[in-house]
Amino acid sequence: MRFLHTSDWHLGRSFHRVGMLGAQAEFIGHLVSTVREREVDAVVVSGDVYDRAVPPLAAVELFDDALHRLADLGVPTVMISGNHDSARRLGVGAGLMGRAGVHLRTEPSACGTPVLLPDAHGDVAFYGLPYLEPALVRDEFGVERAGHETVLAAAMDRVRADLAARPAGTRSVVLAHAFVTGGEPSDSERDIAVGGVASVPAAVFEGVDYVALGHLHGCQTLTDRVRYSGSPLAYSFSEAGHRKSMWLVDLAADGAVTAERVDCPAPRPLARLRGTLEELLADPALAPHEEAWVEATLTDPVRPADPMARLAERFPHTLALVFDPDRPPDDPDVSYARRLAGRDDRQIAEDFVAHVRGGAGPDPHERTVLRDAFDAVRADEAAREVAR
Repeated sequence: MRFLHTSDWHLGRSFHRVGMLGAQAEFIGHLVSTVREREVDAVVVSGDVYDRAVPPLAAVELFDDALHRLADLGVPTVMISGNHDSARRLGVGAGLMGRAGVHLRTEPSACGTPVLLPDAHGDVAFYGLPYLEPALVRDEFGVERAGHETVLAAAMDRVRADLAARPAGTRSVVLAHAFVTGGEPSDSERDIAVGGVASVPAAVFEGVDYVALGHLHGCQTLTDRVRYSGSPLAYSFSEAGHRKSMWLVDLAADGAVTAERVDCPAPRPLARLRGTLEELLADPALAPHEEAWVEATLTDPVRPADPMARLAERFPHTLALVFDPDRPPDDPDVSYARRLAGRDDRQIAEDFVAHVRGGAGPDPHERTVLRDAFDAVRADEAAREVAR
């Protein structure tokens, strides 16, 4: 069976205030063309179809158009909800859509119930594991402590139990939306850390032939059978070095996997430039970036006058401007943002405790209190998304 693995469409998202709906529509057209030209048997979409729980009407219309075009080709599609989606909204009409070959898997309780798609060698069981917010699904899976690894392990136990009851030789594909250990994040994914732990080991998914992951925006191979497709478009300048693509996966009769990257169209290249304003304006080596979307980091010791307007004369698509003056590390004016770079909310809170105590950080009990407080806030936010 040949299937196309994609994820993280984020329909309705913009890029630094630039609307991306046209580029997203171009991607959908590219997806449909690939399905037709490469004789694809199925499409899997591993979550974050939309960028937010209540997407704009134009994004919903584009999603509707994509489903109709895929259904017209007679190619079944399996989709799960991601942490940006409203599972309830995305799952509306799932039963009726399934009759047209569009299989939406948004309910955690259905993790062990596959979509069965046959080919010349028998059935392939596609199991959809939507994004599992630990605090909201712990009762469903009967786990004592809410955590990403515990709930995903419980969901995979259901998958393996169902698969074991099926005829020998049944091949299996799991769709999941999670941060798996070894994956490389970017700046555009929403943090899903719980209990200070965001990632789960790839070993959680043992026992199936292929794992189609979503959530991280870079296309990545964790093992030959566990892969991220990444987002089809860049949604932050941290993705400037990404090659945006989808995985074209061939699943052989014996479960062997071969995968090929299929590139996605890019509306405009990205460039991250760094230097003084005069250097950026004068350097001839930067000519290839003059039509790119640009993030410029200025290192001038003193902020120059009208930097954005002057940059736009050479780089008309400059979207982001960062000031990072070159100063000695011990300079008292080193920015607060630089001191916080790369630290998560819990680490910042612990640093604050150490600061107000003259260097004495929180003890183990206090760390647990802080962790639980952040988890409670995250769970409350997730519950509000579900209720919207």
